Amino acid sequence: MLKEFKAFAVKGNMVDMAVGIIIGGAFGTIVKSLVDDVIMPIISGIFTLPDFSNLFLVLKGTGESFTSVDAAREAGAAVLAYGSFINAIIAFLIVAWALFMVVKGINKLKQEEEATPEAPKGPTEVELLAEIRDTLKQR
Repeated sequence: MLKEFKAFAVKGNMVDMAVGIIIGGAFGTIVKSLVDDVIMPIISGIFTLPDFSNLFLVLKGTGESFTSVDAAREAGAAVLAYGSFINAIIAFLIVAWALFMVVKGINKLKQEEEATPEAPKGPTEVELLAEIRDTLKQR
């Protein structure tokens, strides 16, 4: 069983998938930082909101007002954090767009590879022997 697992784990597809997962995780971290630290502050500045990810609606609270999602949750209030959800949607759209561009590039390379005509093949061994035979018969 260990031998089968080793053969399975070292296959090219498994290793490629593992590398893809690791790079995907790192890319997700970069996209999250891009959304939280670059894009959302710009959008917050345009809409004059102090912190876009801190937009929330208290569904059931304790009667006090809260300045942040974390403060409301710590006090035991039921919070609808739609700002964080908007951040997640934007992050998803960035990742989806990046993956679309990668797949589009790969498909373009595959199409170019398929469009390249094959070099004409020479005669087979049997055809060469038949040609030699015919030439020898003519002499």
